[in-house]
Amino acid sequence: MTGRHTPDRLARAALTRIADPGDEHVGRWLRRHGSVATLAMITGDDALPGVSDRRTAGYRVRRERADPENDLRAAAALGCRFVCPGDEEWPAQLDDLGDRRPIGLWVRGRPGLRMWSLRSVAVVGARACDSYGTHVAATLAGDLAEAGWTVVSGAAYGIDAAAHRGALAAGGPTSAVVASGTDVPYPPGHAELIGRIAEQGLVVGELPPGAHPTRGRFVLRNRVIAALTRGTVVVEAQLRSGSLVTARWARELGRVTMGVPGPVTSGLSCGVHELLRGEAQLVTDAADVIELVGSVGEDLAPARHGPVLPRDLLAPPAAAVLDALPGRGSRSARRIAEEAGRGLDETLSRLHELRALGFVQRDGPDWRLTPGPPTPPG
Repeated sequence: MTGRHTPDRLARAALTRIADPGDEHVGRWLRRHGSVATLAMITGDDALPGVSDRRTAGYRVRRERADPENDLRAAAALGCRFVCPGDEEWPAQLDDLGDRRPIGLWVRGRPGLRMWSLRSVAVVGARACDSYGTHVAATLAGDLAEAGWTVVSGAAYGIDAAAHRGALAAGGPTSAVVASGTDVPYPPGHAELIGRIAEQGLVVGELPPGAHPTRGRFVLRNRVIAALTRGTVVVEAQLRSGSLVTARWARELGRVTMGVPGPVTSGLSCGVHELLRGEAQLVTDAADVIELVGSVGEDLAPARHGPVLPRDLLAPPAAAVLDALPGRGSRSARRIAEEAGRGLDETLSRLHELRALGFVQRDGPDWRLTPGPPTPPG
């Protein structure tokens, strides 16, 4: 098994079992010494530079549980992969987190994380939302997904769930950033929703298989949601809402921060209105959001050697879906799936990838080839 994985990948997988997400000490060691040396430092017996004895003891208790080969094998059995900095699939905008950058990401789902993150927006808000917030979040997410933007949220109750369901109902792209292992649905009541997201989109987490969430991990995952996307929209939030943490991260990282206003009589509007009194932009629909995040251009996109991937370099599944579109006119996703010999969920995922690359476009409920040569998104 070791021969299938580089020392860097094995070391990083082990470190996700040992260190908490966003650990700046481990991030600094990774930057200075690399993953293999960092793991050797933590699993050794010498004192660790710049950390307390208590923190050192915590690392070394957890090192006994670290079995990266087993974690990688378990992930593969679940249809999950481990994406590391430097991989082709790694979204370079996460590097903006500096020493709080994820050690690596466990990713469940067919689409490429990097590609789906090129045009992505976070939609977050209150767990205890009302019918107004649910309607606004679902409509906003559905319209963003229809326009080719990946809707990113945290799979929690309330606004998160409404956003994911809105994107799924539109047959569009959505990603859930979770505070647990990607095989541990949380909250448990969202097991079916998270399963649907994994089939049609992506479930992403910093923790290895089997890991359970803690209160602190929910706060820490918000930095990934903010860094991964071009902007964050807050729909309903009280003054102490965790979604405001995501908005603060977005602002600190130079992303667009947005809020949807609500009734002044509702306590769920207080957090959003406080954001809007500051630097956040007021938005009321997907068109407002796209106008703001679209102007970012390619600033947050990973560097590319050319404007788009040429057709002959597409992965075989994507090429098969592209070949199933007619030269003229449009075709339904179901018919494309039949022609390509692929499942409907996989076909939808590939169509959204092809759309991000500029090969295809929506034609009402159907799909068609983009006229002329493909152009990069944004």
